[in-house]
Amino acid sequence: MVTDRSALRSIRVVEAGTQTTIQDTGRPGLAHLGVPRSGWLDDNAARLANRLVGNAEDLPVLECLLGGLVVEPATSTTVAVTGAECEVRAGGRAVAHGAPVVVRAGEQLSVGAARGGARCYLAVAGGIAVDPVLGSCATDTLSGTGPEVVQPGTVIPVGPARGTPAGEGQQLSAWHAGPRVLRCWPGPRADWFTDEALTTLATSSYVVHPDSDRVGLRLSGPPLERSVEGELPSEGIVLGAVQVPGDGRPLVFLSDHPTTGGYPVVAVVDPRDLSVCAQLRPGDEVRFRPLAPRDAAG
Repeated sequence: MVTDRSALRSIRVVEAGTQTTIQDTGRPGLAHLGVPRSGWLDDNAARLANRLVGNAEDLPVLECLLGGLVVEPATSTTVAVTGAECEVRAGGRAVAHGAPVVVRAGEQLSVGAARGGARCYLAVAGGIAVDPVLGSCATDTLSGTGPEVVQPGTVIPVGPARGTPAGEGQQLSAWHAGPRVLRCWPGPRADWFTDEALTTLATSSYVVHPDSDRVGLRLSGPPLERSVEGELPSEGIVLGAVQVPGDGRPLVFLSDHPTTGGYPVVAVVDPRDLSVCAQLRPGDEVRFRPLAPRDAAG
């Protein structure tokens, strides 16, 4: 990342919003070395944004929490905003969300406050062109690996556009109000919990706590009672693991999760629902739906 305007193909960050980071598919496969996974939280939205501007699906994008991002390209550039529902404006005019948009040199593209969902994704034709760290351009907010969190005034280099932007009409599924259901599989320590606790997990509603972040979703709701007391040696943690700390309330680990943890994992969220986790915001209601082996094909 550079902090001047010398790069011909670049975007300057005018306003960075609450938390804007550079993200790609992350650093999977390095947990045995103590390197967290990181990467974008909403895989569906990030890949769609790249497709819309003609990029390979795995090129780096900007991930913006709750909107508020404003950027200005140095040259005429095709961009797309996906993810959380929000107003998108280019040069002051309203433009489409979930579609390729041409922003002329010197115009500002603004991503408004998220109306539904939590995270917006901004893809730029050519992709964000920062130097990779350990094979990825992802910002890891837990370990500090990768590019710094984006700040106002930062100039971000952009690669050469190579593909053809996709046409209009590729729509994201509408965000809807009401409880979000997270399908989950039994965790490696499900047997550390009482039968009543497993029933509670499957039948109760939980609410997303304000302390949630890219590391994990903290949930408020009925505590889960353990049947096995005592300490658990630290063991590996995977994306989507539902860990139960000492207060008994579940925590769903997201992309910036640590590689190990010392609390029992009661369940693991199905990969198909991780994009749902990415778009949850404080106060949203969550329900878990346990899956059985017969559900594996579905």
